[in-house]
Amino acid sequence: MLGAAAVIAVLPEAAASFGELFLTFYYTDSNNSYVDRRSMAAPKLSKLEFQIMEVLWKKVTRAGDATSSQEMSIREILDSFSDRRKPAYTTIQTTVYRMEAKGVVRRVRKVGNFHLFAAAITRDAAQRRLIDDMLALFGGRPQPVMAHLVETGKLTLDDVKDAEATLRKLSGKEKRS
Repeated sequence: MLGAAAVIAVLPEAAASFGELFLTFYYTDSNNSYVDRRSMAAPKLSKLEFQIMEVLWKKVTRAGDATSSQEMSIREILDSFSDRRKPAYTTIQTTVYRMEAKGVVRRVRKVGNFHLFAAAITRDAAQRRLIDDMLALFGGRPQPVMAHLVETGKLTLDDVKDAEATLRKLSGKEKRS
């Protein structure tokens, strides 16, 4: 849970190197010491939580140089679900509040009698956690996953070429370090 002394710190050195403004959220833990949220792994998300995050990520807007998640109420999140598979309002509400406690969404502001929420983690961070968890099921070995993707036709030759290019680029960076 976030401590009362949450502070937003701007990291100009990161902004200079990446050409963007990065915000890092710090919070106090139970010992009142500051903890950097960047060092924490993305929390595990359930299927419904991923669906809610997809809604928030789809509503991403471009504000100047920074990309931010669109603010949405619980009703707006609920209305984005298809009528066929729409959960109850209270289910979405409870899930969003639990996601807020996990640090996955943040309460942006209150308008009238409802709150607006926005994504607090990126799609990339959530997907990386999911992939790491999946690979752990296979003992950390990607070969069974890759073989399945090839056998089912979900991995194309172009995908393999892209992966090879990324591997070459990464190995080149390691040699320079």
